[in-house]
Amino acid sequence: MELSYCTNVHPAEDLDGVLDQLSRYAGPARRAAGLDRLGVGLWLPAPLAHRLATDSAARDRLRAGLETEGLEVRTINAFPFTSFHAEVVKLDVYRPDWTDPRRAEFTLDCARVLADLLPEGADGSISTLPLGWRFPWTPAEDDLATAALSHVSAELRELRDRTGRTIRLAIEPEPGCVLDTVDDIIGWLAPRLGPTALGRIDPEFVGICLDTCHLATSFADPTETVRRVGAAGIRIPKVQASAALHIADPAEPAAREALAAFAEPRYLHQTRALAPDGAVIRVDDLPDALDETDGLRTDGPWRVHFHVPLHLEPETPLSSTTDVLRRAVAAVRELPDGDGAHLDVETYTWTVLPGGAGDLVEGIASELRWARAELLGDDADLRSAETAGTGRAAASVAEVVAS
Repeated sequence: MELSYCTNVHPAEDLDGVLDQLSRYAGPARRAAGLDRLGVGLWLPAPLAHRLATDSAARDRLRAGLETEGLEVRTINAFPFTSFHAEVVKLDVYRPDWTDPRRAEFTLDCARVLADLLPEGADGSISTLPLGWRFPWTPAEDDLATAALSHVSAELRELRDRTGRTIRLAIEPEPGCVLDTVDDIIGWLAPRLGPTALGRIDPEFVGICLDTCHLATSFADPTETVRRVGAAGIRIPKVQASAALHIADPAEPAAREALAAFAEPRYLHQTRALAPDGAVIRVDDLPDALDETDGLRTDGPWRVHFHVPLHLEPETPLSSTTDVLRRAVAAVRELPDGDGAHLDVETYTWTVLPGGAGDLVEGIASELRWARAELLGDDADLRSAETAGTGRAAASVAEVVAS
């Protein structure tokens, strides 16, 4: 597996901004993590993706910036369309959806850029949203999304025929969307796979992006879920290494107080409860779950879609779902093509953590070291948070969640 970190943690809406984030954060994080080369999972706002796809000089500038910092690109995050660091994002991150031609155009722009940036002999991946938000969603919209994905898969095959570069689209299940869980996407995608000439989606070029925070939030067993994907004949081109918040007893006042600190206004933090009968109860945002009069039931554990730093285990009464991440990655690596999946650390929430992000370079480097040791079995240069300089970030989270 090739390890990278996703740059959607950094706000940048133009090429100068992306180049600045590479030199200010990505390159220094590579050096702090002790890596000769570091993969970055680029996030490109749609206007910039179009510029790069149509302007070879702009791509040359980006390539030079990557090379200067010892960075390479094998995967792109094409889920957010633009303005991912606006004051309020919430449901806007799901627009435009796969019924809108702009979504396919953006995705193909990203593919053309990636084809020109990939290391020699490497395959690429692009993650995307799971069709759209779950309502309104009609059979007619479902047909439009299917046709759009069929078209994109045909274009990706043509791109490989023309350039020799294999780039796969990875649909990312997300809580609250049309394809909420991995089982949802298996049920939707498997019967639609086939020849694009028949309006189907080419299985060689479209698969699943397994976001392990989203997987944990669904309370699904990670090993069995990954095995079901493989049994359905669906690829996993990309794994987003991420962890959710877990609350064992959401009725406990200290747990609710600690959790309230994560109810920030920028991003949607879908929350799920596991009922005693095994049912998963869904609420679309953390403030709704915590509502004292009409909130989420408290007779079972909760999990919250809040990407917490991988190496910073929250203090009790909260915890994180890094065990789900470990088990999911191990299961993916057992699949026939599993070691070819891209492993992209995606903690985009550093800037909205309770208490602040601390030293972002050192935080990213510590996540990468953790991922190398815990997920890939590489202990090289694995230093403590104190040695790496992340003590402030660790303390800021711990102080809030322990309060």
